[in-house]
Amino acid sequence: MTQLLIVEDDPQMIKGLKMFFSSQGYEVTEAMDGEKGVECALEGNPDAMILDVMLPRMNGFDVCKKIRKQKPGLPIILLTAKGEEIDKVVGLEIGADDYVVKPFSLKELEARVRSLLRRANLAPAGDRKEMQIGKVLVDFAKMDGFVDGKPLNLTSLEFQVLTFLVEKDGDVVSREDLLNHVWGYETLPTTRTIDTHMLHLRQKIEVDPKNPKHLVTAHGKGYILYIEGREE
Repeated sequence: MTQLLIVEDDPQMIKGLKMFFSSQGYEVTEAMDGEKGVECALEGNPDAMILDVMLPRMNGFDVCKKIRKQKPGLPIILLTAKGEEIDKVVGLEIGADDYVVKPFSLKELEARVRSLLRRANLAPAGDRKEMQIGKVLVDFAKMDGFVDGKPLNLTSLEFQVLTFLVEKDGDVVSREDLLNHVWGYETLPTTRTIDTHMLHLRQKIEVDPKNPKHLVTAHGKGYILYIEGREE
C-alpha cells in the first residue's frame, strides 16, 4: 500500500485529506507541525509527501530543505494559500517537486501525487546502465549522478528531466514537451517551473553553471543536452 505523509496544521483540512486519500487506497500518516513532519519523513518510509507551507515550529520551506538533504528522491508537493509567483519559485528552488494553490480539487491533488509516484518508480528507457556527462557519471539503476564517487543527490524529478534529455539524443526539447512528458500532465501555472529545475540541474552537473557546456538553453526553443560537451 502506498504510504502518504500529510503535514498540515488545519485540523479540518487534514481530516478531509486523510479521509479522501484513505478512500483512494493510501496509507496516510499525518503531522501538524514542521518539526513533527521532518521526524515522520526521516524516521518513517513515506512514498510521497504533501506539505503545507504555513506551519508552526518550522515552515514548509525549511522542512523541505531539511528532508531533501537526507531523502532527495522523496516526492514532495507543497500546498500554498498565497499563490504569488515568488512563493512558487521559492518552493521549487528549495527542492519541492510540485505545488498546489489553495483552494484545490482533491481529485487534482491526487492526480499530482500519482504522477509523482509514477515518475519516481519509472526505470529509464533502453538498456543503459551508466553514462558519462562531463564530470558526472550517471547511474540509471541508482537514479543518481556521481562525481568522483560522491552522489549528487538528484531529486526524482531532476533525474527524470535528465533522463528525458538523454533519450532525446541531442535534439532540442521544448518546455512544453518537458511539462507534458516529465511532469505527467499538460498544464502548470507557469513554465518558470522548468527554468527553476534546469537551473538546479545545471548547478549539479556543470563545472561552470554560468557557462554551461552540457545543459544548454536553445533560446526561444527550449533546452538541449550535449553529452560530449558543446563545441565552441
